[in-house]
Amino acid sequence: MSDIIHLLSDSIANQIAAGEVIQRPASVVKELVENAVDAEASHIEIILKDAGRTLIQVIDDGKGMSETDARMSFERHATSKIHSATDLFSLHTMGFRGEALASIAAVAQVELKTRRKEDEMGTMIWIVASQLEKQEAAAVAQGSNFAVKNLFFNIPARRKFLKSNETELKNILIEFERIALAYPSISFSLRHNDTELFSLPISGLKQRIIHVVGKKIAQSLLPIHVHTSLIHISGFIGTPDSSKKRGASQYFFVNGRYMRHAYFHRAVLLAFEPFIPAGDQPNYFIYLEVDPSSIDVNIHPTKTEIKFENEQTLFQVISSAVKESIAVPEIEFDREGAIDMPVYTSQKEPVEPPRIQLQAGYNPFKETHSYERPKMDWEQLYGKKSSEVHRAPASESLFTEEETFPEIHPPQTNLLQYKGRYWITSIKSGLTIIDRRRAHIRILFDEYMQKIGQRQGVSQKLIFPEIISFTPQEATVLPCILDDLAFIGFDLANLGGNSYAINGIPAGMENADIVEILQDMVSKVLETGCEIKEEVAESLALALAKKMALSAGKILPEEEAIALVAKLFSSSSPNYTPDGKLILSILSDEEIEKRFVLKKT
Repeated sequence: MSDIIHLLSDSIANQIAAGEVIQRPASVVKELVENAVDAEASHIEIILKDAGRTLIQVIDDGKGMSETDARMSFERHATSKIHSATDLFSLHTMGFRGEALASIAAVAQVELKTRRKEDEMGTMIWIVASQLEKQEAAAVAQGSNFAVKNLFFNIPARRKFLKSNETELKNILIEFERIALAYPSISFSLRHNDTELFSLPISGLKQRIIHVVGKKIAQSLLPIHVHTSLIHISGFIGTPDSSKKRGASQYFFVNGRYMRHAYFHRAVLLAFEPFIPAGDQPNYFIYLEVDPSSIDVNIHPTKTEIKFENEQTLFQVISSAVKESIAVPEIEFDREGAIDMPVYTSQKEPVEPPRIQLQAGYNPFKETHSYERPKMDWEQLYGKKSSEVHRAPASESLFTEEETFPEIHPPQTNLLQYKGRYWITSIKSGLTIIDRRRAHIRILFDEYMQKIGQRQGVSQKLIFPEIISFTPQEATVLPCILDDLAFIGFDLANLGGNSYAINGIPAGMENADIVEILQDMVSKVLETGCEIKEEVAESLALALAKKMALSAGKILPEEEAIALVAKLFSSSSPNYTPDGKLILSILSDEEIEKRFVLKKT
């Protein structure tokens, strides 16, 4: 029998490595931009076509490479950063494994133009699927210019499973923003299909955060700064009132590298817990500086998960630093609305001392000044007009003998509104308790989905249009939801620069915060993606339904409450909200009777 074990060819080995390192266009952008940062570039330009499918070009003005280095950079395990195993534990650079360029070249057509400052001529290299096609001297600018074309052209299965352009562009922007936030001392620009999405000048950290995340966050950033023997912490956190249910900006960086760290994230949440509502997420941009030998960045292929020594101690330091920043916000004297400080003047102005008003006839020892307990109106508190319980006229049962959900004919229906939160009605076998907010979410969701399906949304025109601005990442999903927004009743006009005019809104939303509603809907779609049209429509409808649904407290007019219950039971799914929460619960006659059975001792 012949031997069956053999060595893989370089081409196949590189494609296997590429499967780990290059998962999508965003992976290419990340690796090339990190290389540009390591090359000490002061400006990095990124040019994309078709969300990176057709072209990913990264141009930097860094150190560049010699003719030999340019060719060697495409070999597997070729790196300028590791000389011995101990170097793995003292890393100050972004990339270090030496697999990125080899992996990219294995699954794309790559052109590199590079020149060092001291060289008169540079080098041009053309590589296709790991095969060197051309290398020659060329007159090029200082730095490096990588053009990656037709990604996965030689692996049709991988290319087929790329997501939509909106999703792939969103992932590219995520990687881009992480690097841009880590290096405000470098200017960045990003263009997609000849449209400029980012132009970030060299700036301070706060200005870089505002440029990336948006101007809305400018007034809610609190500085954080702590220095200990173990760690140096800097950056900014959001004020408690800027927290939100979804879409919060949350970034950890360690030694200039973005990282995810669930344990440290808990430390931040613990500090914010007394100040924000349950379920809200705070904004934070926290930069950690530690001894490189105390961390291990080599535990994940994308190098975003990092292991620390003394994690429990660092947990306490981070949590305490955040608490201190929340409790002692910095006063900004150049900010609009800052505290007015008194100004010294040399003019002598008379100062009037404060006056105290005294009641001359008051004697605390006289019995006439005894305390009188205020009278309570118990009849009003527990009377028939109590705001806690509202009864509609009693009549026949809501359900038929089969206990289905028939059409309701008001006012001949039993209905009790309890504490502005629940509806209680009788059925043949007992009582049904309905969570009215969840019921309203189900009703509105069905209505919005019907409008989207029938493409018949009615828009209420605004006399004074409102302006809404999106981040570049949010703007990537707008093309896939604009039609559905129009069917619901939103009329948006593109003003350029990721800004839109809201010219019309769905009927019934005249008093709602339309900007906040649209931003929440876009944030929801960012989470779910644009891949499946039906899921996108459902995300929009659910986000809007939750925003417009009844809140607790207000007692509805009887006719309105009965009409909503009728709509609920005409739904195809009256028992659960679209996201699976229980709407109604039945308390059977047997359960009620058990509560009145006298137990003998």
